[in-house]
Amino acid sequence: MTKVHEDRPVLPTQQDEVAAAGSELIGGPFGRHARLGGHWLTPVRVVVLVALGMFALGMVQKVPCYDWAWFRGAGSQYTHACYSDIPHLYVVRGFADGLTPYWDRLPGDMQYLEYPVLTGLFMQVASWMTPGSGSMQHREQMYWMVNAGMLMICTAVIAVCVARTHRRRPWDALLLALAPAFALTATINWDLLALALTAVAMLMWSRGRTVLFGVFVGLATAAKLYPVLLLGVLFVLCLRAGKWRAFGGAAAGAAGAWLVVNLPVMLFAWDGWKKFYTFSQERPIDFGSVWLLISQRSGNPLTGANTYATVLTLLLCAGIALLTLKAPRRPRFAQLAFLVVAAFILANKVYSPQYVLWLIPLAALARPRWRDFLIWQAGEVLYFLGIWFYLAYTTSGEKHQGLPVEGYQLAIALHLLATLYLCAVVVRDVLLPERDVVRRDGSDDPSGGVLDGARDVFTLSDAARAPHDATPPEAQRVEWGTGPRH
Repeated sequence: MTKVHEDRPVLPTQQDEVAAAGSELIGGPFGRHARLGGHWLTPVRVVVLVALGMFALGMVQKVPCYDWAWFRGAGSQYTHACYSDIPHLYVVRGFADGLTPYWDRLPGDMQYLEYPVLTGLFMQVASWMTPGSGSMQHREQMYWMVNAGMLMICTAVIAVCVARTHRRRPWDALLLALAPAFALTATINWDLLALALTAVAMLMWSRGRTVLFGVFVGLATAAKLYPVLLLGVLFVLCLRAGKWRAFGGAAAGAAGAWLVVNLPVMLFAWDGWKKFYTFSQERPIDFGSVWLLISQRSGNPLTGANTYATVLTLLLCAGIALLTLKAPRRPRFAQLAFLVVAAFILANKVYSPQYVLWLIPLAALARPRWRDFLIWQAGEVLYFLGIWFYLAYTTSGEKHQGLPVEGYQLAIALHLLATLYLCAVVVRDVLLPERDVVRRDGSDDPSGGVLDGARDVFTLSDAARAPHDATPPEAQRVEWGTGPRH
C-alpha cells in the first residue's frame, strides 16, 4: 500500500468554501507557505478554547432565568428561551432535602428519580457541592452553577476527543465548538455527561483500544440509553469486515462497565433503579416528535405510539444495516453512528431540545462540511425557539403571547426536515464514497480503528466484489478495505 498523503493536518479553508469565506474575518485562508506546528496554540487547544467560549455564551443566554425567570412563574422562562431542568429538579427530585436517588421515595407523582444511574450520581455529586445555606432560590442558583461547571468540563472532554478522533482533521471539531445549538442547549439537562463518555469511546475505538471503547460505551449507556446503539453499528461493520474478536472485546467491555455501575443499585434499590426504564416505556408522545405532529394534525391520540416508534426504529436500523452491506465501500464508523442515532431520534416519542447534542459530535465526524452542517443547525435553532415560544403561548392564558400550535408544528417539521437533509447527505456519501470529504485524501476510515483499511469478508455489494480492471498508478493507489484487488 502506498500512502497518497502526508501527515499534515487537513486545512478546511483549502477544502470548504464556507470555511474559506468565514476565515476572511481572521485574515483569510491558510496559505500554502504558512508554517504548521511550533506554537502552543495547537488545533486541539484552539477547538477547546472556542468550545468553552461558546459554552460560556450559552450560560450568558440563561442569565434572565438565573436572575429571576426560573422563580417568577412559568411564562417568563419560556419567553426568554432560557429554561433549564437543573434548578427545578434540584427541588422536586429531593436533592434540596438530602434524599438519596433511587433509595428514597419522592413526594408527588414521580416516586423515584427517572434518570439512569450514572446521571443520578452526577446530579447527586453536584448537590453535595451546593451550599446548603441561604434561601431556596439561592441554593437552586448555586446548584445550576455547580452543574454548569461540571458540564463545562464535559464540554472540554468532548472537544478534545472529537478533535483527535480523525488524526489529520482536528479542525473539523470546530463544527462542534461553534454549533449554536450546542451553546443553547448545553445546560438544559445532563446530556453532556453521556456525550463526553461517548466521545471518549469513539476516540478509543479510533486508536484500536476495543475493550476501552466498550468500557466507555457501557459507562455512557449507564448515563443515557442512546450510546448502546454504537454496538449495533459495530456489529454490522464487523460483520462486513470479519472483525469478530474486536467486536467481542467491545461488547464484553460495555456489558462489564454497565453492570459495575448498575448492579449495586439493582440489588439494593430495584424499584428506584427500574424507574428510568418504566418511565421511558410508559411515557406518552410528547414535544417535538413526529408522532405529536401526526397526532395534532389528525386529531388521533395515537395510543399505540410505543409500538409505532419501536417498529419504525427497527425498520430504520434494518435499512441502515442493509445500506452498510450493500455500499460499494464499507461506510465509515462515524457515518453509521450518526445515521443510527438520528434514526433513533426521528422515531422517538419525544424530542427534547437538548437531544440535538447527541448528534452534533457525530455530525462533525460524519459530514464535516460547513454548508450542510449550518443548514441542519438552522433547523435546530428554529425548533429551540419554537418549543419555548409555544410553551409561552400555552401558559399565557387569555393573552396568547407566543407561538400558536400551527407555528409549533412548523417548527417540528423544520427540525425533522433539517435532520433528514443531513441524513440524506451522509447516505449519499456512503453510496458515492468519492463524494466523502474525509476520504478525499485517500483515507479509508480514520475513526474506524481496526476497521480502517480492513478487507471485506462479507458484502452484498456487487461493486465491492467486482475486480478492479483499471489499476491506478502506483503513486496514487489506495487500499480502501473493500476486498481483494486484482
